[in-house]
Amino acid sequence: MKKSGIWKKIVPCILLSVPAVVMTACGGYNSTNEVRGVANTDTSQTEFSVMGGMGALSTNYSDKPVLNQLQEEAGIHINWNCMSESLAEQVNIRIAGGELPDAFMGVGFSNYDLSRYGDEGTFIDLTPYLTEEYMPNLSKILEENPDIRSAITMDDGYIYGLPSGERMGTAGIGKDEDYSIYTIPQFSMINKAWLDDLGLEVPTTLEELHTALKAFKDNDMSAKYYGNAQGSTIPMSTGFDQWCWGQNIFYAGFGFTNWPNDVCNDLVLRDDGSVEFICVTDQYRDAITYFHNWYAEGLMDVEMFSQDDTQLIAKCSQGYVGVSTWWYIEELMGDYAKDYVFLPILDGPDGTHNVTVRAGSPITSGQLCITKACKSPANLLKFYDLWYNPEIVMQLHYGPIGVSFTEQDENGVWLSVSDEQSREIYGKGSGELRGEQEVYGPKLILSDYYLTTFKMEDRAIERLTDLSEFWMPYVDSTTAYPVDCVFTGRELDDIDWYKSDFELTVREQEGLWLKNGGPTDAEWENYIEILRKKCGMDKLLNVYQAAYNRYAGVEAKPES
Repeated sequence: MKKSGIWKKIVPCILLSVPAVVMTACGGYNSTNEVRGVANTDTSQTEFSVMGGMGALSTNYSDKPVLNQLQEEAGIHINWNCMSESLAEQVNIRIAGGELPDAFMGVGFSNYDLSRYGDEGTFIDLTPYLTEEYMPNLSKILEENPDIRSAITMDDGYIYGLPSGERMGTAGIGKDEDYSIYTIPQFSMINKAWLDDLGLEVPTTLEELHTALKAFKDNDMSAKYYGNAQGSTIPMSTGFDQWCWGQNIFYAGFGFTNWPNDVCNDLVLRDDGSVEFICVTDQYRDAITYFHNWYAEGLMDVEMFSQDDTQLIAKCSQGYVGVSTWWYIEELMGDYAKDYVFLPILDGPDGTHNVTVRAGSPITSGQLCITKACKSPANLLKFYDLWYNPEIVMQLHYGPIGVSFTEQDENGVWLSVSDEQSREIYGKGSGELRGEQEVYGPKLILSDYYLTTFKMEDRAIERLTDLSEFWMPYVDSTTAYPVDCVFTGRELDDIDWYKSDFELTVREQEGLWLKNGGPTDAEWENYIEILRKKCGMDKLLNVYQAAYNRYAGVEAKPES
């Protein structure tokens, strides 16, 4: 798991200014000789200091009615020291100098930071407080979602931060199964009007798509059907290894989809719990060889390796492109959208397909950490437990009832003000209004909140409906490597050292083979040798396997 942007800057300074601390032999104690795994029963402290981040547009936290209401309900008072600038520097100074607030909020500590400061005793173990006695709202969520507990449990078995994250999935539109909106990032689409004109059906195999693309090119369909310039037809245009507009969805005909922006682009989790790099398999080699032939025939855009998404949209919205990928047909195809339909997952040469699904957004635990300076953690955590009420987190994330939410539907689900309403009432757009009202911190939004508490935005509903009703029926296995895996410090060192070079090498070679052809047997063997000896492939594989094994069955917390 990568360090956050803030902590890429902070950590080097802290490493120089804070001496390393060696753990004692007994795992139940940290360096300050405080027992971990045991709740502090002191409840005398009712006034707390909290330091952390806030949005640039946000009003002062002491002036936010929701926060003041929650403090009153919890019987405490908080002195806020939150800022939108210089946060990294100020947090660094406080930790290095030992002048700690009672809690850090909205900082975004990485798992590496959490483990380190937990070991040193700077952050206290929150495990004993995640119970019905102390935090009933959160403990209920963790009981119903054990994967969230796994995601916030460090490799030493302890928890140093409260969970945060937004899970937007199909459960939020009333489906029985909850698939993340990111499960299949690329939706492919084809110009059906062109197919109809040519007397062709919507393809169901790669061979049929090849036939259609060749017909688009040979008949210059952009010119013939839309009256564009002669020779303007681009049979297929995508980006190369891009998030929602790459070519990767078409690899499904060879048994995989190596989605970009994942834990590791070419890492897959098998149903038996083993991890593998798809980029060294025969099926990957076959796919690259197969699609080079399409590229050589002029069926794939020669600019796919260099264009940005703006250029792709421009081509598609002017009627030049027959097949492409995006989240929405309307957004990509503009005025021509009515002529396009989704292209199904296509069978490959052997008559089968497989989509490698992707996990959703990660759950993190670096948004709220209690420090050793806090005398009565239970009192402060009582306040933060209220944040795990769906209607409260709604207001902390988007804005309060009466401002950002002014009406409910027939089922009692809150409806947010539209951009037009916001401008009319407050003189500013809904985005700016949210920026003023949002509170940073440990906010956890689960899929069912959109069904029971506040309405999801219309475009998200549309995408999730398409995902559930059109795309998921093509998925044979929903096994995906979880983005919530927790890595040890040594494992993070290996990831930081090798991951970028590994992914860059695979990406560059894939692009070269697609354009120029290959690989020969000698090229393939040399490629694997480079990945293994220079890019740390075996070490990375061991790291991801070990992290997944811990995630799948979290080891028992050490006895105190």
